[in-house]
Amino acid sequence: MYRPARTAAWSAGLVVLLIAVVLASAALGPVRIDPVTVAMATLNAIVVPAGVTVGSASVPVLGISVPAPGLEYAAVFSFDVPATRQIIVADIRLPRIALAATVGLALAAAGTVMQGFFRNPLADPSIIGVSSGAAAGAVAAIAFPALVPFGGLHLSAFVGALATAFLVYAIATDGGRTPVATLLLAGVAVQAFLGAMISYMLVHSGDSLREAVFWMMGHLNNSQWSDVAFAFPITLAGVLVLCAFRRELNVLLLGEEDAHHLGIAVERTKLLLLVLASIITAAGVAVAGIIGFVGLVVPHIMRLVVGPDHRILLPTSAVAGASFLVVTDTIARVGPAVVPVGIITAALGAPFFLFLLTRREVHSV
Repeated sequence: MYRPARTAAWSAGLVVLLIAVVLASAALGPVRIDPVTVAMATLNAIVVPAGVTVGSASVPVLGISVPAPGLEYAAVFSFDVPATRQIIVADIRLPRIALAATVGLALAAAGTVMQGFFRNPLADPSIIGVSSGAAAGAVAAIAFPALVPFGGLHLSAFVGALATAFLVYAIATDGGRTPVATLLLAGVAVQAFLGAMISYMLVHSGDSLREAVFWMMGHLNNSQWSDVAFAFPITLAGVLVLCAFRRELNVLLLGEEDAHHLGIAVERTKLLLLVLASIITAAGVAVAGIIGFVGLVVPHIMRLVVGPDHRILLPTSAVAGASFLVVTDTIARVGPAVVPVGIITAALGAPFFLFLLTRREVHSV
C-alpha cells in the first residue's frame, strides 16, 4: 500500500545524504578543507537577485550579439572564510559538484521513466537515441563549428538530442499510435545511423579529435556556474512534472489496454513521458557528455530498496542518482590521475549490475 509519509521520509533521508555527500566532496581535493569551512563557504556562495542591469549582457543569435538584460546578485550570508578557500569551494569545486548532482538527477529520473515506459529493466535514458543525437550535435560543433549556426557546444548537443528523440517518435508513430516495440526498434536503427555519422566526423575532425573523444567519454572538467544555470532549471522542471505523472506510469505497467480502460489517455501520456524524459536527458548529456549506467543501475538499486511503485521510486531514484554521480565524480577527480567520470560510472556500474544478475536481483519492472 502506498504511504505518502514513507515517500516523504525516504526522500528527506536521501536529500540529507546528498547534502552530506556534497559537503564531503567539496572538502576533498589537492587542498583539503575542513567541513565547517566548506559549509560556511557554501553558504557564502548563495546569492539572490538584487536588481536588473540593461546592456551589460548579450545573447549570440546566428552569430550576432543581441543585447539582453542582466541580473545583479547579492550574497545572503557573509561568514568569515579565507579568500583562497572561498574561491576553491565556491568557484572551482561547487560548480562541478552542482553539475554532477544535476546530471545524476536527470539521468536517474529519466532511466526510471524509461524502464517503466518500455516495461524493460534494461532500458536507460539513451534507449531512443538521445545520447547519440547529443553526441552528433556536440561532435559537429567541435569539429565543424561553421556548420552549427545556432550556438555553442551545449546548445548544439541539446538540439541534436531532442531532434533525435522527435525523429524516432515520428518514425514509430502510425495512425496516432506509437507501439513501444516499434519505438524501441526505431531508436536502435537511428542510433546505428548516428554512430556512423559520428565516426565519419571523428575521422575528419583533424586537431579536434581529442576534444571530441574526450567529450564523448563523459566528463565534468572545467564546469562553470553557467553550465549549472543551463541544465538545472530544465532538469528540475522536467523531474517535477514527471513526478506528477507517477500514478499514470504505474497504470501503464499493466498494459496499454488496461490503462485505457482505467481512464488513462494512453498515447498522450506516452508522448508526454517520452518528451519530458528526453528533455532532461538532453540537458544532462549536453553539459556532461555521455555518462553511462547512472540511469540503468540507480533505478534498479532503488527498486530493490523501496519497491516498484513509481510514486516513491521516481523521486527517490532521482535524488539517489544525484548522490551517486557526485560520489563517482569525486573519485574521478581526487584519484592519482583525473579521469572522465564516465569511465568511473562504467567501471563501478557494470560489475555491480553483473552482481545483481548473478544474484537474480534484476527483475522485470
